[in-house]
Amino acid sequence: MLSSLQNKKILLGVSGSIAAYKSALLIRQLVKAGAEVQVVMTDMAKEFITPLTLATLAKKPALSAFVKDATGQWNNHVELGLWADVMVIAPASANTISKCANGICDNLLTAVYLSARCPVFFAPAMDLDMYQHGSTLKNLESLKSYGNHILDAAYGELASGLVGPGRMAEPEEIVISLAKHFSSRQVLKGKKVLITAGPTQEPIDPVRYISNHSTGKMGYAIAQAFAFAGAQVTLVSGPTSQPIPDASVEVIKVQSAQQMYEATQHRFAQADIIILSAAVADYTPTHPADHKIKKKEAHFTIELSKTVDIAATVGSQKKTGQIMVGFALETNNEFENALGKLKSKNLDFIVLNSLNDKGAGFAHDTNKITVIEASGSVHHFDLKPKAQVAQDILELVAGKL
Repeated sequence: MLSSLQNKKILLGVSGSIAAYKSALLIRQLVKAGAEVQVVMTDMAKEFITPLTLATLAKKPALSAFVKDATGQWNNHVELGLWADVMVIAPASANTISKCANGICDNLLTAVYLSARCPVFFAPAMDLDMYQHGSTLKNLESLKSYGNHILDAAYGELASGLVGPGRMAEPEEIVISLAKHFSSRQVLKGKKVLITAGPTQEPIDPVRYISNHSTGKMGYAIAQAFAFAGAQVTLVSGPTSQPIPDASVEVIKVQSAQQMYEATQHRFAQADIIILSAAVADYTPTHPADHKIKKKEAHFTIELSKTVDIAATVGSQKKTGQIMVGFALETNNEFENALGKLKSKNLDFIVLNSLNDKGAGFAHDTNKITVIEASGSVHHFDLKPKAQVAQDILELVAGKL
């Protein structure tokens, strides 16, 4: 998924902010993705993180001065600006944003910015009042008008103790934004994709429910992969602690199987691709109590009713041109059970994984799948990280398109 960053030259500008510690994580992820990173720091940034730390991670000296050493050699800001495929200033403090917006270059970082001929991304990081101040907003608008990209600050608790927008975008989000920028494989651009993910919770009473071990990791990885490929993604998610996969993804939170069915049904007709990866409960308590059930009887029986079969219901409504992908997590007779679901639910693909395979199934960061097509083709894949599994699924779906 991040292969578009391979061999890319990235200038990372680090300015004075408590968020400077995140720049170390950002460098690590960029280098891991195969990028070449050159760090340029302001003097104030060195108060928050050492040049040695960033240089060690980037495997290049972290530059902060025009003059290299006592010999009089200099760090050529023009050459640096021409060298880069992209420049990222993260964190971008209010001071650095102001200087870049107004053409002030009294340090190496801002001089490199003014010399850069590549795209430039800013990841603002500052306190709430500074971020919302009229002058900062005006400066950000100026930067946008020059063709720069702004990675909006996130909402959360700030160093001052205030809560609001001002947190620097997480390194993972920045890496994804850069990968998107370099990606030329927007194979699903213009396509609408509907994905279900995570478990459902069926209430027994106000404090108890029936559920399963799904974490939503697989579905969220699929949502990220399809968004990365240019699709307009809607993710209907059961309760999960997974982070939002991509800022462009519309996430609809639901709890019960009925709520997931209603949300899916409402958006089904507009979708070009439907991927049903959620672990939806097959049964739900018929009469959930409106108060907490007390522990009295030695034996207690709960009457259960079948939930709506989402895949079968929307599968019966599938129109020409729509592609549907289902999932089958099995423990026995895996292939036969998956093949039965493929046919009975009118799917184009079914993704089979087995709890008998080590490293596959719920909660793992990896998965081992077999994909069966309605045409009869079968695709076997080795155990892989779920992000790569999502890419495999994407390529099969894109191939059908």
